Amino acid sequence: MSRDDAIRLAYLVAAVFFILGLKFLSTPRTARRGNVVAAVGMLVAIVATLADERVVSYGWIAVGMAIGTAIGAVSAQRVRMTAMPQMVALFNGVGGGAAALIAASEYHVAATAVPPVDALSAKIGVATMFSAVVGSISFAGSLVAFGKLQELLPGRPITWPAQKVINGLALAAVLVLAVLGVTSVDQSLFFPMLVIALLIGVAAVLPIGGADMPVVISLLNSFTGLAAAATGFVLSNNALIIAGTLVGASGTLLTQMMSKAMNRSLANVLFGAFGGGPAAATSSSGGSNGDRPVRDTAASDVGVLLGYARRVVVVPGYGLAVAQAQHGVRELADLLEKRGIDVKYAIHPVAGRMPGHMNVLLAEADVPYDALWEMEQINPEFAQTDVVVVIGANDVVNPAARDDPGSPLYGMPILEVDRAEHVVVLKRSMATGFAGIDNDLFYNPKTMMLFGDAKGSVSKLVQAVAEL
Repeated sequence: MSRDDAIRLAYLVAAVFFILGLKFLSTPRTARRGNVVAAVGMLVAIVATLADERVVSYGWIAVGMAIGTAIGAVSAQRVRMTAMPQMVALFNGVGGGAAALIAASEYHVAATAVPPVDALSAKIGVATMFSAVVGSISFAGSLVAFGKLQELLPGRPITWPAQKVINGLALAAVLVLAVLGVTSVDQSLFFPMLVIALLIGVAAVLPIGGADMPVVISLLNSFTGLAAAATGFVLSNNALIIAGTLVGASGTLLTQMMSKAMNRSLANVLFGAFGGGPAAATSSSGGSNGDRPVRDTAASDVGVLLGYARRVVVVPGYGLAVAQAQHGVRELADLLEKRGIDVKYAIHPVAGRMPGHMNVLLAEADVPYDALWEMEQINPEFAQTDVVVVIGANDVVNPAARDDPGSPLYGMPILEVDRAEHVVVLKRSMATGFAGIDNDLFYNPKTMMLFGDAKGSVSKLVQAVAEL
């Protein structure tokens, strides 16, 4: 077997591992295995690439790998689950930026070639420009998403006059410069195109509110995958083409699924400036919000209610992640199950700040996978449920999305917790969720509000149930 044949075979093996890894990631039960399989595939692809005769120097590659490994290892150990969406956005942006830099490097080589290159071939030219533009948009957009999630930038939509017109003109300018850059190899055209593409990435994400950040992260992830695939054509690297295409396709499908879960089009997510309304009045210790009374309760009362229930459903939300209350929730569920009580967990597709956020959080606490019920499965169960415990979730349980045609949430599928006999909501205050919309559930006569830090409140519930 020749060297080239061995490299091609290694790329094929890597591609098979990528596909298997993606398949395993489709369910929480095999997700960890999927990560390992995909990582092994990437290792095979890296070794094959390093064995390629076109590699000039291994020294700088080793330095880069050492730095990247150190950053990745430290990040994985130190970043809390609540900050995982930010890290995903940041790493996704790095991938897009890498694709853009490779495209810029290849274009520089063509522009400084001797003898001079007058024009790029259609295949290389289109792939180079696509990788540069889409990678730059993904890089800049991901940084803005990171800033919003990390609260370095305002989570509300940031808009300006003639925003869509300006963005449209910028996009047209990029397309013109890209065409000119292919037909005449000139770096004075290429680098202004990169700068405008970066500005488009910033301008595209700033007007999107925090409630839609999970969709934005998914979309930008697909952009990075497509940019990486285009880079594979530029470098004639089959593994990069396959991996990028898989990421681009899966990210696109996930984006569509999440938009559907919110009953909104992708165009509305990107251009609707959703979540920009003023926040509702809040109360830090219960009481009422305006003229609408709420029922404040104590952990001891909720403990009795839970201890003598038959069916209990837990609805986790971002507040649970912030408080790191997942282990306490598992302890509470174990106590209830010892009393013969059926306990389930209801997972909304867009709960938290990224796809699968709640699944990963509960898996960290060793919650059984078969106890996690998706929205379509659990909604028919609420009518036969004695107590629903909502921990930090807000918009995904708001009945206005089902009942109020005037609500901005109207039409979004929700967890219909208000159909249960009793609802207990654990929150710090009456503050609104990411959408900035008051929650009608809090004022439902069957709803009780247990105010306080979720972790502390869950610990009190554990104690109350244990003392029964």
